[in-house]
Amino acid sequence: MPDRDLAAQVTAVVINYQTPDLLETAVRSFTDAYPEVPLLIIDNGSADDSRARIEALRRDAPGVVEAWMLEENVYHGPAMHRAMERVRTPYVYFFDSDTETKRAGFLEPMREALAAQPHHYASGHVVTVNRRGFRDPKGTVPVPASAYMMLKRDVYHRLPPFIHHGLPVLQNCVAAAKAGYAIVPFPVEDYVMHFGRGTAERYGYGLGLRSRLDYLLNKLGL
Repeated sequence: MPDRDLAAQVTAVVINYQTPDLLETAVRSFTDAYPEVPLLIIDNGSADDSRARIEALRRDAPGVVEAWMLEENVYHGPAMHRAMERVRTPYVYFFDSDTETKRAGFLEPMREALAAQPHHYASGHVVTVNRRGFRDPKGTVPVPASAYMMLKRDVYHRLPPFIHHGLPVLQNCVAAAKAGYAIVPFPVEDYVMHFGRGTAERYGYGLGLRSRLDYLLNKLGL
């Protein structure tokens, strides 16, 4: 039986920029697993045939699928922030366009983990990064892998927004840690395949010299 409580409490979000071939797999596999969970697809100003293919997905996929077509590419982090401003459910599950949902059974425990304690903010695959956002076993900032993570919406709005960055959640999670909020580990990767760098491999991050400078300073340990 569908979990109607889950459908009322969780909205899923996926953001696309000119990778409709990947998006179709991501959306269809998610809606097959969770047809009762509302899904918001945000298109980041794509200039290819993404919009037509998203409209087809909106018509054909099971469940409630909403499409929001942005006029320009605001980049991934700011688009995630816009999603957080738009949705109204207590919990928001983000997944990347280069993912494939293998089976259901993960949204429920992720939501339960967040509901368990007021200071629980996010759930998913947790990695530790340094202050520049690079993975580092000696890092001090726990972040959820944004390819498949669930957030508590009201806590998000108490923190700095997601930004245009190689790790859009960095400043948000730095502030969360300082405020005493927790990132709760959950092996979502056992349920969802992340192929990795689907959009970035084709189009980069659009960060220019800033990205190169961060990379160099990180290498120098600064």
